[in-house]
Amino acid sequence: MNHIIAPSLLAADFTKLDKEIELFNESEAQWLHVDVMDGVFVPNISFGMMMLEAVNKLSNKFMDVHLMIVQPEKYIESFREAGADMITVHYEACPHLHRTIQQIKATGSMAGVALNPHTPVSVLEEIIKDIDLVLIMSVNPGFGGQKFIENALNKVQKVKQMIVQSGSSAKIEVDGGVSLQNAKSILDAGADVLVAGNSVYRASNPKAVISDLMKF
Repeated sequence: MNHIIAPSLLAADFTKLDKEIELFNESEAQWLHVDVMDGVFVPNISFGMMMLEAVNKLSNKFMDVHLMIVQPEKYIESFREAGADMITVHYEACPHLHRTIQQIKATGSMAGVALNPHTPVSVLEEIIKDIDLVLIMSVNPGFGGQKFIENALNKVQKVKQMIVQSGSSAKIEVDGGVSLQNAKSILDAGADVLVAGNSVYRASNPKAVISDLMKF
């Protein structure tokens, strides 16, 4: 039971956000996953720095911030100041990825790199030892509630092998379509962190679902 559960705030009921975060605080989940979308890199818009700052005041756990935005390097310091403990950027959005990773680490935040479903894991070979997290997107980013892309399991296995061979300490996170039905297969493939959105927040008893996800 060494894995991490990271409920996705995107699936919460925003009309009672304080209650949703209170529920998260009382649960066994260790991280809160916050998706930041700009309507350019992905076809949706979500949270900004002010929202994250407000959430951070309510949450008492690790803040896992996933930047699905173009030119993330412009906003790294602001998201760190707003409360991000992990800042994950997309490989596809960073022409100077190593520089962006160093920028994240200079703020004191942990640094992650996300890969879209079509992006091969081989692009991480030269940077795997410099990052703290690899986020494998198991849906096309932008919207919650999508069906899990099975090939993500193969990508997790490949990243795990890369991590072991390189001596990296990076964790593997999987985001998209994660549920009680596929959590075990994702963890067996080598994942360390499960991002769960609708399967948690749309459940009749979210804390029980989180507890069940922790048992695999």
